[in-house]
Amino acid sequence: MDVNGAVAEGFEPVREAFARNFATLGERGAAVAVYRDGRKVVDLWGGTRDVDGTAPWEHGTAQIVRSATKGVAAAVLLLLHQRGHLDLDAPVATYWPQYKAAGKEHTLVRHLLAHRAGVPVLDRPLTPAEAADPDLGAAAVAAQAPLWEPGGDHGYHAQTYSWLTGELVRRVTGRPIGEWIADEIAGPLGAELWLGLPQSLHARVGRVGPVDAPVPAGGLRTRPKRSVADAYADPASLTRRAFAAITPLPDENDPAYRAAALPASNGIATADGLARLYASLIGEVDGGVRLFAPETAALARTEQSAGPDRVLVVTTRFGLGYMLHGGASPLLSPTSFGHPGRGGALGLADPETGIALGYVTNGLRTGVTADPRAQALLRAVRTAVAAA
Repeated sequence: MDVNGAVAEGFEPVREAFARNFATLGERGAAVAVYRDGRKVVDLWGGTRDVDGTAPWEHGTAQIVRSATKGVAAAVLLLLHQRGHLDLDAPVATYWPQYKAAGKEHTLVRHLLAHRAGVPVLDRPLTPAEAADPDLGAAAVAAQAPLWEPGGDHGYHAQTYSWLTGELVRRVTGRPIGEWIADEIAGPLGAELWLGLPQSLHARVGRVGPVDAPVPAGGLRTRPKRSVADAYADPASLTRRAFAAITPLPDENDPAYRAAALPASNGIATADGLARLYASLIGEVDGGVRLFAPETAALARTEQSAGPDRVLVVTTRFGLGYMLHGGASPLLSPTSFGHPGRGGALGLADPETGIALGYVTNGLRTGVTADPRAQALLRAVRTAVAAA
């Protein structure tokens, strides 16, 4: 398998790990980018553009990143807070009066970001066409009664995070969240990431699809008694109901779905686009743009939720819109913050080392938070940083 691109001196372990992912972990097509202190030190790609095709992955090939989009949406809300337009401790209904319905009047903005809002499911799931309509999505989540007292517990808002964050941004700014990202984040930063893919760019995005996980040497590993996959397989579980807030699940290769703006699930990015975004959250990129002030970066990774997750069934940790380093979602170090995408993608920043990473793939696996391919790359980055 030919690996294309380059690594800076000392980051050769990342190239080796990236190549091994194809040889031993069933990778079909992928890219990884790493920045250190705002300078790109890893830019690699390989395999095929489409999971079921033969055309090569090219520099600049983009993919859907699923829930890694949540980290981009979180950046929007935190930037609005940084600019004085959004109070994290204000009730959501301050900006969105209809949201106070059904006992949600005390829900705070920070509860939405920390998965503490109590509305991970919809009593009546939306169809893909309904989900893509921001008015319908916002109305549905505003009318939904919470499953627990907002702020009192946490559970991953797999799909409803789209309408919670998207509508809040629209109420505060008067603009759709995808437009705000294009104008205020991707444009100034020169980052290749989109929420609501323009029709002119569809040819740059590869087809995604499931890939089988290879059997590890020595046979199958023992699984925990109750895994996320087990919970998802149970139609009555909160896990399944949360992911089924859109039913049936959309076709992620459908141009209409990619053109929609669902900040929980359908962002499109290159590996460099994700890495560049996260680099700008902890420092200047290429000696220029920085998005987060130091205090905002510290706020992003301040723990808001920790413990058994009512949706993902494992122990999770969240800051404000970002997953934090822990057993369910190992990141680079205890100071890291970022977000994986179910099936493989990952974006993160680590203030301690100055590292920012973006990984995208067309081969979707069943895991939610700790894809073995992304973990192999993280281990290689740790090795490179430790040896520097």
